[in-house]
Amino acid sequence: MAEQDMINRDPNDLNNHIKVCFEDCIAEPEGVRSLDCVWSSSYMCFNCGKNLCYKILTTFCGICIALCWGCDFACTAFDHIWCLTPCMREFSICVGVWQKSFGTVINCCCVPICEACGMCFSKIHVTNK
Repeated sequence: MAEQDMINRDPNDLNNHIKVCFEDCIAEPEGVRSLDCVWSSSYMCFNCGKNLCYKILTTFCGICIALCWGCDFACTAFDHIWCLTPCMREFSICVGVWQKSFGTVINCCCVPICEACGMCFSKIHVTNK
């Protein structure tokens, strides 16, 4: 089993769309400014509140949710390995037999009729006057 990277915890950028930095959420456009002390206090409150709330939520819920997701993906893997993939394989085998049978019937019955009609209609000549 590979060792965990405790620095880069999203190596595949799964949650790159979630912007949780102050600068990504709150910004004052040119010409509209709050007091500097309000801006810096807001920055600190945002980061402290976000970090504290996230740590509390992950402390109480993270392990249980991770266990639930692990079980869910285990059930998904079980379904695919033991149920869906064998079922699809059996279906493709059965359909392959019907495909060959249907192809044989078409070749025996329809192809001669179509060839005969083609021969009859190939003798027709259209001329424009």
